[in-house]
Amino acid sequence: MLNKSCRAASVCAWLLVVAMCLPTSAADPLPSWNDGAVKRSIVAFVDKVTKEGGADFVPVAERIAAFDNDGTLWCEQPMYFQMIFAFDQIKATAKDHPEWKNQEPYKFVLAGDLKAFGARGEQGLLDIMAATHAGMRVEEFHATVREWIRTARHPRFRRPYDECIYQPMHELLVYLRANRFKTFIVSGGGVEFMRPWVDKAYDIPPEQVVGSSGVVKYELEGDQPVLMKQAKVEFIDDGPGKPVGINRFIGRRPIMAFGNSDGDYEMLRWTTAARLSSPKSSEPATRHPAKPCAGCPPRPRFGLIVHHTDAEREYAYDYPSPVGQLKRALDEAPQRGWVVVDMKNDWKTVFKSE
Repeated sequence: MLNKSCRAASVCAWLLVVAMCLPTSAADPLPSWNDGAVKRSIVAFVDKVTKEGGADFVPVAERIAAFDNDGTLWCEQPMYFQMIFAFDQIKATAKDHPEWKNQEPYKFVLAGDLKAFGARGEQGLLDIMAATHAGMRVEEFHATVREWIRTARHPRFRRPYDECIYQPMHELLVYLRANRFKTFIVSGGGVEFMRPWVDKAYDIPPEQVVGSSGVVKYELEGDQPVLMKQAKVEFIDDGPGKPVGINRFIGRRPIMAFGNSDGDYEMLRWTTAARLSSPKSSEPATRHPAKPCAGCPPRPRFGLIVHHTDAEREYAYDYPSPVGQLKRALDEAPQRGWVVVDMKNDWKTVFKSE
């Protein structure tokens, strides 16, 4: 009996030693992504630039990744969430402004006539932003945004707006930071609108948010210094403004950029410019350049576009579209080596709770 027990113990010990010696597979860092070319290209790029001693190794200080927000990290339909926030603020304060019932563009908002509001173009949006964002202390505005994020619900998904974040992209943020990337938001949205909630939602601190901004003025209320939001636009962080904003506020050119619309075109081009320049090339923009542009470090570079193709789980749109219009960037993606995510086929899930 003792011999059998000893033999059994020896066998168990031997199996344990064998198991410990066998290679173990690491947990999938991107479990919400379907296995395919897109997922493989992301992992291959990260492996390449983080392999010490490798030809494509990138020092930690230069591992900068820039993410658009609307339509890239969270949903942007049926309209930009900051616009919905502004509309809600107009409705909430309308009782103090009876003149709005007959005054454009406020009357369109109060009547729910979004088509008429949209016909006013950018000026209508600026008027709304000025009415709801200006004349407030920055801290007061942040508190208003946080309360709205806590209580407002998406009209279709019936969930808080900060639960309309794409789970695959959230995993990507975590994965990059685990590989010592510094992740930045570079968005056309208002910087003061995003800063109050992005830390909790994305684990991105407010100082790593680049966005459009209004003029802020230093004032004294009695003996108390305050920062007051003004009814004047300072900087538009969209289109060609995105590379300018990155240069101005980050000070390093990213090696990875992620977007979903033509508003991200210039950011993607600028980020991935240091690559082989043949217009016929279909290879991803991850190789060293034959002739790098002036001042471009010879680093591998990566651009990715989220293409909204899933009408059932989210929305399907590209061009034409009132928000997140995508045509030029999508058309040029093959020649520029940008990876295109087909949301319907490349993502196992869209939102975290699915």
